[in-house]
Amino acid sequence: MSRVPAQSSQSRAALEVVSSLQQRFVKHLEALERPFLPAEWLRDAGVHGGGLRFGRAESARFNRASVNVSQVHYEADPQRALACATALSTIIHPTHPRAPSVHIHVSCTEPHGRPASWRMMADLNPSLPDDTQTRRYAQALRAAAPALADRAQADGDRYFFIPALERTRGVTHFYVEGYGSEDFDADARLARTFGQAAIDTYAALLQAAPTGEATDEERRAQRQYHTLYFFQVLTLDRGTTSGLLAHEQNDLGVMGSLPSHIDVSLLASWAPRTPAPLQPLVHALVDAAGDGHITDAVRGALAQTVRAHFKAHPEALAHQAVTPAPLPAHP
Repeated sequence: MSRVPAQSSQSRAALEVVSSLQQRFVKHLEALERPFLPAEWLRDAGVHGGGLRFGRAESARFNRASVNVSQVHYEADPQRALACATALSTIIHPTHPRAPSVHIHVSCTEPHGRPASWRMMADLNPSLPDDTQTRRYAQALRAAAPALADRAQADGDRYFFIPALERTRGVTHFYVEGYGSEDFDADARLARTFGQAAIDTYAALLQAAPTGEATDEERRAQRQYHTLYFFQVLTLDRGTTSGLLAHEQNDLGVMGSLPSHIDVSLLASWAPRTPAPLQPLVHALVDAAGDGHITDAVRGALAQTVRAHFKAHPEALAHQAVTPAPLPAHP
């Protein structure tokens, strides 16, 4: 079966925005290494939408790269809170340790009976921080949405803070939640502008990053950082957890943010620092990760592990990252 598209004009407009961003990013990435292979998934056999992602893994340029667009809708069911959710979510982990990882998310949510709102996120996640890369990326995000930048940076830093490790996940974070005005078209233009700035600036950083042989110390630093990324995503990230709890039809897409290899011993060493309701999850993740090579089969096992833990221990959700308040609120 094929995906049934949402019917509202705003849903169609939101899908055009995120699909154009997806195509733009894949074009940038394929200029460095081809091909990025497509994979489709369906929500309820396509009746309620689904998504398309492009990916590449364990290649000369990309450790793990995933560029996802999805649209899930329940327009015909007013008993559900959600009419439609349309999103671009992309995570790139380059192979070279001195090329930074990135996470970019642009989405539009339409509740039944309430105005649509946008979420805009971008964060630079290097294994080996570089002040020039950090400054350039932060400046580009600020220029794309200057009126939102101060609050977005503060909210991003707060959301991506890892209490057990007393540090943030990346070096610069931008997170706008629930943005909406009375002018949907203007909001969509801002989301597009933000997405383009996040994508184009990262592509330029990636193009300029080293491609030669990395040192053993650089590779160790990268493996340690990828372990930190894995830890944050699977224990603290509400977006990942909510996606896994909502359904089991796109586990590989949801887990597309995970790098290809982690240090399992290092991950295990963080369990005692983790709040008690999350400690059993860390131990279960260590078991599911095996030798630390995160294949698709392991991703599936990790998805089931996270889902099972939070279903059995919903109190653990209180220890996850705090989602920012909407900015600005609808009038």
